Amino acid sequence: MNSLPANLFEWENHLSALREMLRGATQGRGRLALVSGAVASGKTTLLNTFAEQAIESGVLLLEATGSRAERDLPFGIVRKIFDNGAMPVDVRSEVIALLDGNARETTAAGRMHVMSQISSALLRMVDDRTLVVLVDDVHCGDDQSLQFLLHLARRVRQAKVLIILTESPRLRQEQFTFHAELLRQPNCVRMRLHMLTESGVAEALSGTLSATVAARLAPECHRVSGGNPLLLRALLEDWRTVGEHGEAQQRPAPGEAFAHAVLGCLHRGEPEALRIARGVAVLGDARSPRLLGQLLDLSANTVQQGVQDLHQCAILEHNAFRDEVARTAVLDATPATARGALHARAARLLHADGASALDVARQLVSARQDAERWAVPILREAAEFALVEEELEFALRCLECAHHACAPGPERTALKARLVSVAWRIGPATAESHLPELTEDAERGRLAPRDVAPITSYLAWSGRLDAAAGAVSALARSAATGDDPAMTAAVSASAQWLTMLSPPLRDRLPTVGTGATGATAGAPRDMADLAHAHAAAAMSAVFTEGQADRAVTEAERVLQRYHLSDSTLQPLAVALMALVLAGRLDLALSWCERLQGECSSRRVPTWQALLSAVRAEIALRQGDLQVAAHQARTAMSRISVQGWGVGLGLLLSTLIQAETGMGHYDEAMALLEQPLPEELFQTFPGLFYLRARGRCHLATGRYHAALGDFTAAGELMAAWRTDIPLLTPWRLDAAETWLALGDPGRARALAEEQLRLGPEDARLRGALLVVLARTDELKRRVPRLKEAVEILESGEDRIQLAVALGELGRAYRSLGDFNRGRVLVRKAWHVAKTCGADPLCRELMPRHADPGELAASAAQPGQGTEAQREVEALTEAEVRIAVLAAHGNTNREIASKLFVTVSTVEQHLTRIYRKLNVKRRRDLPAKLSDSSLTGTV
Repeated sequence: MNSLPANLFEWENHLSALREMLRGATQGRGRLALVSGAVASGKTTLLNTFAEQAIESGVLLLEATGSRAERDLPFGIVRKIFDNGAMPVDVRSEVIALLDGNARETTAAGRMHVMSQISSALLRMVDDRTLVVLVDDVHCGDDQSLQFLLHLARRVRQAKVLIILTESPRLRQEQFTFHAELLRQPNCVRMRLHMLTESGVAEALSGTLSATVAARLAPECHRVSGGNPLLLRALLEDWRTVGEHGEAQQRPAPGEAFAHAVLGCLHRGEPEALRIARGVAVLGDARSPRLLGQLLDLSANTVQQGVQDLHQCAILEHNAFRDEVARTAVLDATPATARGALHARAARLLHADGASALDVARQLVSARQDAERWAVPILREAAEFALVEEELEFALRCLECAHHACAPGPERTALKARLVSVAWRIGPATAESHLPELTEDAERGRLAPRDVAPITSYLAWSGRLDAAAGAVSALARSAATGDDPAMTAAVSASAQWLTMLSPPLRDRLPTVGTGATGATAGAPRDMADLAHAHAAAAMSAVFTEGQADRAVTEAERVLQRYHLSDSTLQPLAVALMALVLAGRLDLALSWCERLQGECSSRRVPTWQALLSAVRAEIALRQGDLQVAAHQARTAMSRISVQGWGVGLGLLLSTLIQAETGMGHYDEAMALLEQPLPEELFQTFPGLFYLRARGRCHLATGRYHAALGDFTAAGELMAAWRTDIPLLTPWRLDAAETWLALGDPGRARALAEEQLRLGPEDARLRGALLVVLARTDELKRRVPRLKEAVEILESGEDRIQLAVALGELGRAYRSLGDFNRGRVLVRKAWHVAKTCGADPLCRELMPRHADPGELAASAAQPGQGTEAQREVEALTEAEVRIAVLAAHGNTNREIASKLFVTVSTVEQHLTRIYRKLNVKRRRDLPAKLSDSSLTGTV
């Protein structure tokens, strides 16, 4: 849209009035029109439109435009009037000579005589033609030209002359006389142009758009442009650029053209207009002329007039920019040095004026200069307020500014520690650059006790294990020479944490007690180091044979005692993992979902990522491969892979095993290509990764590679003196690999060795019995497998249960009991299918991999009639709940899908179990398969 035709604007009546004045002038009744309006209100467009119409009527048209740059040039406008191609050469030469001679006149009378001669020369041309004189922006004219125009206006009342002048609504002091004298003339008409109304905008738009689109765009266009024709044209240009395809679906949004138009309006206005606009952009509004004047070194009166001008040209509305694009354009066009100085000065003024810490801090941060010492507490306070409002990046900038303003010492270190915790909330990679300085401060003993444990955990997460150990050792030496129980407690907690995460560091760290509080039981404790100490104690109990119950107790203490925060996130995640490793998946799931709910609607990517990673591990151990993969992918999307540090071992291990279990071998192998931190295999997440990589190799037929991974995990645990199967059951994995290699003897030896070590985990014992059964003779195989199934049915690992059921079914078929074998294999298939374990499904029933075929086979004559009758006794609501429960959904998930309460689901399940004569939900798949209902799921 290149232009908005003038005759479509609401000042069509002004054009009609000018045409009527021209007719009067043609009849010898001279006329004078004074047109005023704000910048970009359309004065020039109106003048040009009338000029084109006047030329068509055959008048002699003389035009000139005032210029602020030529204001001091005597007779500048007059010379432009006579420097016209339509002007007779002799008249022009005569006038130029008169103007040159005027410079030599020393008296007012002499100068007035010259003006009279120039006027006479001009009026001699109107005998045969009507003369029209147009002067745009007359308020920018020089004094001599204004005097001439006033002199001419007094002489044209009985002449065929029309004079049209345009001016700004705000005049200079010296222009008031000129203005008043013009309006005193009886033949003078004053016109005032206003910005377009919403209906005027709609009419203007309809010139180039369909009526429907124009009506739809008009309200928003009027809101953004304020009816300013220049801004409206720019807004439409941006709209065209964005909405070239499907314009009816696009909303007008200001862009580059609009920003340029705003700056154009400001440059065309009075000199102080741009300056005041910059001040408003810096402060955010113009509600306080006093404050704005102090910022710009302008008088309150000048500021008020300038703000009024900005309102009149629709740049401002209610003392603020109509659109953020306009404000940003003004700020971006301000030289960086000047802009920084304005923000810094605004910060001092706002602080002295009692403004909030957030308002002052926004100015300090925008200044992009080193803050002064007085600003440090304000910036720190503002950062905490910003965190409440989820403005993470701004909080980070506040802390960075405060940190730079501090001299080296404890306060600067504390600020850096808080900065790292906020950066870590956004993403661990964001905090990376700050960790080296914190490490140096820790080694110099500058860390406050409350920061020791969190910073140690950040260093360890990033893989800086040696740096973390060195810092803790240095702090321990410092604490030993002083009398600071809090520091001693913090060092103790950090040492426990590092020992738990990386057992090889045990010999490099100061000796600590075996409990959560150790030798510092009576010392005052900070919440952060207590959380780390208790979480480390919970996980360490997992590593200690026979202490799974204590691990659960310690983990629950952490989860019940500490709320989710920057300093407790890792301890809470470790407590959840302790529950997972101790076999309490039910507790872990409940707590994990509660914590995920707490941060689901907040801007805390790292919190959400870490909890999603734990949730994925829980789902994996429950056999829910699809949920495990989804949660792991979600975790990976929250923060960059580089930000995962040694935690990448846990995340990748879960995702690799989930993809492998679902048969997505290409995806799993691609994950193995992911670069790993060098320090990963000095930490327990490295053991998880070794197992996952080995399981992937085992599933894809790379048996020796798998065996190498499982053996490496065993060697690491032996070296760490933590050969606990709850951490990694490497003997079980190696035994399965030897079976695949065709060496049942070695497989049996490893399984029996693990059984002799007395595994407390039912899941592990059930899996070991399956391995031993596969090495037994046929008659001894069934009892072992029945024991394995019985153990696994009381647990939560559905995939391992499916494996055991399938082995038991095949054993019965080998013994000739085909019916029982078929039922067990079918049940195993259903369990595997609900887990998403497609390779296991194909292994169990290659010809019935499709659930529809399986349901059809279950409905053969003479089969399942009793089960069918039992299912028919269920109500429609009970059938829906039974089918969802059979497919592995939790009570909470069923309630969410059916829009009922958890209590309602529990009540229905009780009735379902009674009607189907089953004791637990794990018996539902077989019942439902026999009834031919599973195919409907």
